[in-house]
Amino acid sequence: MRFTRILGNTISIFDTKSHKNEKEIFYHGILLGLLRCKSNWLIRSNVESGDGFVDILIEPEDPDAGIIIKLKYAQTFAGLENACEKALAQIREKRYEERLREDGREKILAYGIAFYKKRCMVKVQEI
Repeated sequence: MRFTRILGNTISIFDTKSHKNEKEIFYHGILLGLLRCKSNWLIRSNVESGDGFVDILIEPEDPDAGIIIKLKYAQTFAGLENACEKALAQIREKRYEERLREDGREKILAYGIAFYKKRCMVKVQEI
């Protein structure tokens, strides 16, 4: 809800006027910028882990914790929830948590974040 408010107050729908496969890149950059306020977190973009590349991998100050974020763009507002579920499924299927587990992190949260124009939906689960 808060992220949707930020999007609504800062971006134009023209900002996302790009090819379908490039829309996620725009939101990826915004999210990385917002996450920088957590200066004590190690935030990495497009990191190899498991069987692919994690959009955003975060190592918080707590040495037992980790965060994985996968972004998706929905083609419609109604498709936001399904896109979140696809993101979470991809995290599980590609074993994106592997790098964090190798580092001894066991409390890992997976975030599936879907966007549609100025709207977003976030789903989270512990893996």
